[in-house]
Amino acid sequence: MDLKGKVAIVTGASRGIGKALASTAASLGINLAIAARQEGPLEKTADEIATKYKVQILPVACDVTKLEDLENLVNKTREKYGKIDILINNAGVSSQHPFEKQPLEDFEKLAHTNYLGYVRLIRLVINEMIERKSGAIINMVSGSTLCDPLPRNFIVYSSLKVGLRAFSKGLFWELRDHGIKVTSILPGVTDTDLTGKLKEITADTSRLMTTEAIENAVRFALTVPQNVCPLEIAVINQQTPWTSPVIPFKQAHPEK
Repeated sequence: MDLKGKVAIVTGASRGIGKALASTAASLGINLAIAARQEGPLEKTADEIATKYKVQILPVACDVTKLEDLENLVNKTREKYGKIDILINNAGVSSQHPFEKQPLEDFEKLAHTNYLGYVRLIRLVINEMIERKSGAIINMVSGSTLCDPLPRNFIVYSSLKVGLRAFSKGLFWELRDHGIKVTSILPGVTDTDLTGKLKEITADTSRLMTTEAIENAVRFALTVPQNVCPLEIAVINQQTPWTSPVIPFKQAHPEK
């Protein structure tokens, strides 16, 4: 498919997987609205991508846990481009604790970022996609949802991702007759800032993926023929820790 001139929103786009996916979309000629909480790194990313790929980039500071921020992101994207063709939901936070030790305030942060932020943003853009009978939604889920039982220390995070995975499947069946694609990406542990604090897990880099594999998965999802929708793409390093619930209880946690 020729995607030049299409418009995509990418959340969590200032670094890591989100930045890589924004670059991937730009390499396909897609104009972007990129969102993240910190304005400085976001504007730097926007300048880098625009310079390299010669596409239009709109950086919008956005906390996906806040409905008003999501509405602002959508409104500013529409004001600049007049449409939204693609949504790549990537923003995420992690919290690793045995359940009885997990801070109560983490539950709301995880739910609002990793589940509600996705669902709300989809709800804000979906009607115009339905009107045009065209659109693509890509949700970054997690390879941990392939595990049964879920990886210990990650049961709140992973159970929310299980919910997101189920929501995405249901959304596909609701929207497919409108010409809208819904794809879930299920990555294994990737070498980014988010996983960098898992020292016991990431010490052996052979067990990690680079963002390149995820970029290729998203590129595939966006470029298949119009009548094809990859419902789920699991991208797993054969040595990834997610292949069994082996994350130790005694584990350093990311700073606040």
